[in-house]
Amino acid sequence: MPAVTALTATGSSGLRRTPTQTRSRERVERILECASAIVVQHGVDALSTRDIAVAAGVPIASLYQYFSDRDAILLALVERDTHEMDEQVAQDLATVEDLSIAALVETTMRAYVKVYARRPDFVEIWLRGRTNAAIYEFGRQHNQRTAQELRAFAIEAGLARTDLPAAAAEFAVEIGDRCFQLAYEHDLAGDTYLIEQGIVMVSAYLRGFSK
Repeated sequence: MPAVTALTATGSSGLRRTPTQTRSRERVERILECASAIVVQHGVDALSTRDIAVAAGVPIASLYQYFSDRDAILLALVERDTHEMDEQVAQDLATVEDLSIAALVETTMRAYVKVYARRPDFVEIWLRGRTNAAIYEFGRQHNQRTAQELRAFAIEAGLARTDLPAAAAEFAVEIGDRCFQLAYEHDLAGDTYLIEQGIVMVSAYLRGFSK
């Protein structure tokens, strides 16, 4: 069975410089966790570097060593959370015994739901936001890479025809993304009905390209 691995991130990084020492990594993680908490409790618009620094218990000058501004912190959160999603997808697909297009779609989308439950900041920043150009571009690139990876997986596993258009795979990922936007628009827990309908819709679309 082919394997899906966590995707390699490309594009802009929220970090100004990568921390190498344990203490620095812990400080950056604390900054991100505090920013995440503020976003979940008060929304993206309420986030400021000063409030993050106070919550994290670090001098604001230290925060600026790693992040240029508030938007860079938001981008770093999105990068962290999408990487976690990729790992969850790879992990869950590795356990599927009876593979099909429908199983591939459902496993992938339910893996995302698991991470949304663990990372509600992502729901606020990506599913409800996307006002930041860098975050929007990062998300679009991630969707494109996800489509490429899953298309290759489906073809190698013999689930999809080799002529499955790359554009069709990307379209399916974008449909799923939009379904999640609607499902999480008003509830951090997600609307179960809309999530289920999204799985049905994407599965039905891609079934037309199955072997």
